[in-house]
Amino acid sequence: MSDETKSPSAAPATTTTAATPVKKPIAKPVAKLAAPAPSSAAKVEKPKAGEDKAAKGEKSEREGKEKEDGPLAPKRATLEGEERRLLHLRRSVDRRRPIFGRQAANRYVRIGRWGSWRRPRGLQSKQRRHYGYRANIVSIGYRTPAKVRGLTPTGFRPQVVWNSKELEGIDPKREAAVIAHGVGVRKRLLLEEIARKKGIHVLNPILKEEGNQ
Repeated sequence: MSDETKSPSAAPATTTTAATPVKKPIAKPVAKLAAPAPSSAAKVEKPKAGEDKAAKGEKSEREGKEKEDGPLAPKRATLEGEERRLLHLRRSVDRRRPIFGRQAANRYVRIGRWGSWRRPRGLQSKQRRHYGYRANIVSIGYRTPAKVRGLTPTGFRPQVVWNSKELEGIDPKREAAVIAHGVGVRKRLLLEEIARKKGIHVLNPILKEEGNQ
């Protein structure tokens, strides 16, 4: 069967002699990744202009008050390392110390429960002879370290004052003033004002600070 008798619908195959160039795919531009937003912990909020001015105003006001009224009284005493350790030891000893009940306190109301102490002296006293079912007796083994004995819980050594002259001999870093019981209100207020200007801590003030109210 010749080529002429073939159906006209079948088109002859065309052969390309020259190599057709292959089109390379156009590379799409890669979108730049946005930088990760800083976390809330890493953010450092800058104070606003109004807040910054208010803080500076409070600081300058406090400094001006210190210059006008004198140094501020310390809340705690300045102690050495050994004294701080012994003060902490004293707290633990105080927690372990028993209650010293007076003999026959449960029998007579006039003796009182735990308000006073008298050493038992009776010859047949079971408390004096340390019977186990009786209350403990005050003895030297319950004492606190001598170096911190008599200090307040904040480390101050209290000094009783009656007048302004006795305030002059007080060390503000180590001692605190206790205004005597017999001082009147008018003189007491005057002593508190003098102590405040000198930066001396008063343990029994009439006028308390705003933070301690």
